[in-house]
Amino acid sequence: MPNGFVYLDEIIPTAQYEIRYYSANNFTGTRVDGYKAPLAIFSKTAATALKKVSDDLERKGYILRIYDAYRPQKAVNHFVRWSQDAGDIKMKLQYYPKLDKQNLFKLGFIAKKSGHSRGSTIDLSLADKKTGALVDMGSPYDFFGEISYYNTSLVSAKQHANRKLLKDAMAKHGFKPYSKEWWHFTLIKEPFPKQYFTFNVE
Repeated sequence: MPNGFVYLDEIIPTAQYEIRYYSANNFTGTRVDGYKAPLAIFSKTAATALKKVSDDLERKGYILRIYDAYRPQKAVNHFVRWSQDAGDIKMKLQYYPKLDKQNLFKLGFIAKKSGHSRGSTIDLSLADKKTGALVDMGSPYDFFGEISYYNTSLVSAKQHANRKLLKDAMAKHGFKPYSKEWWHFTLIKEPFPKQYFTFNVE
């Protein structure tokens, strides 16, 4: 692992870690290239900021559920190959029921170069500190559709309030939200703004 990166579970041990791309439970339906272990790796700068987010939310009764942090470029390349295989639609019902997978790049759900590969972008949600149960955000992580847009009218007032709770905590500590994915945030002052890494998650 290059200098300037840390394991998030060492910085935020109270968070839940469900690294989807290490499992088959993701939109590709298989473990993604470069994920050799179910770990969240993050730039040290971003991890320090995220720890402050976690501390703030814990005082309100919540913990973080982390799905993905640093993502190797080889994993992004895997997504590109997957998108070009029109016959592989085994996860369509769960992750993109109303969309053609070939349009996922054009619609902004997947990128050929991902901020995740720079090490300071994260996908996450909230869970109840006492029960460990996921907070209802109105749509599941990595669901490709309008319901995942932060400002969609397709979710209830309570679900939107839950999204706002996460967004406000992240913004307070220097993370920028992505309007099409309520779970996706990038540190504004990221330490590697032009560098795309491809070392394995292990």
